Amino acid sequence: MRNLITDIPGLRVGHAQDEKLGSGVTALIFDAPAVASIAVHGGAPGLRDTGLLEPEMIVERIDALVLSGGSVYGLDSMGGVVAYLRENGRGFPVRDINVPIAPGAVLFDLLNGGDKNFGDASLYWRLGRQAAAAAAAEFTLGSVGAGYGATTANLKGGLGSASDAASNGFRVGALVAVNAVGRATIGDGPHFWAAPYEKNSEFGGLGWPTPWPANALDFHIKGEAAENTTIAIVATDAALSKPEAKRLAIVAHDGMAHALRPTHAAMDGDTVFAAATGAVDRIPSLADKIEIGMRAADCLARAIARAVFEATPLPFPGAPPSWRNRFR
Repeated sequence: MRNLITDIPGLRVGHAQDEKLGSGVTALIFDAPAVASIAVHGGAPGLRDTGLLEPEMIVERIDALVLSGGSVYGLDSMGGVVAYLRENGRGFPVRDINVPIAPGAVLFDLLNGGDKNFGDASLYWRLGRQAAAAAAAEFTLGSVGAGYGATTANLKGGLGSASDAASNGFRVGALVAVNAVGRATIGDGPHFWAAPYEKNSEFGGLGWPTPWPANALDFHIKGEAAENTTIAIVATDAALSKPEAKRLAIVAHDGMAHALRPTHAAMDGDTVFAAATGAVDRIPSLADKIEIGMRAADCLARAIARAVFEATPLPFPGAPPSWRNRFR
């Protein structure tokens, strides 16, 4: 187990970023089309092709999911992923042409100090194609891909992942780009809100702070502008229907509430995609599905903390510090 979402067989993840731009893209490619759905709990999402993920829509399976920086400009990245998929023979056939399905979500990183004067065509289509081409079982965390330009209210954000197994053997994983309106850490110290869910000291092994900080529950946000959004993917090797994947996405949002304070605000677009490969032949029971949802939320909380823990600061004046720079 790599403690990555790619511990679920048939998933590959790739990153691409542009240091001058201060932004990037992460693509998750399914080796075989997967059932997927979505739950949006933030008030200002940026999405492409996500309407078809609702249970009543006819498309049953998708080829990829995309997380991108760049706000509205980052929506071009999904086109780059689609182009890569089509070149590689992916997509459902419509007469003599293939139509790849690669929904995605974006976060706002347009004011992080990077040069966003990219002319009359954004760079994100190219970054999307590069991310898809780079997809592999092994991938890095922190300031990479969609997490390259991400920030939180007090520290550099980033790209995180985590995995786990349910008691009946079904595998679960999460992938997240953390650009939160709030904080992943408690008060002014290094401890993470996700501490109860940590495994094997994956984000420092600090546990809860002792004594509990007097300012732990104070209100801290980046500001009132819509400059945020945490976007995530959870996945399992269980066989789920689209309505069941929808429920998985809804339940997985608990991981954001466990790891970030506050979250699901009016000025962010917090979104979770859920995917099921169905690689395990055994049909999950109702209890299995409930546990898969719980484990997915736990994985998402852990992935959020790992994103911040592994991040490095942006090379721009006034950029927020990374967790490691501030606390180590």
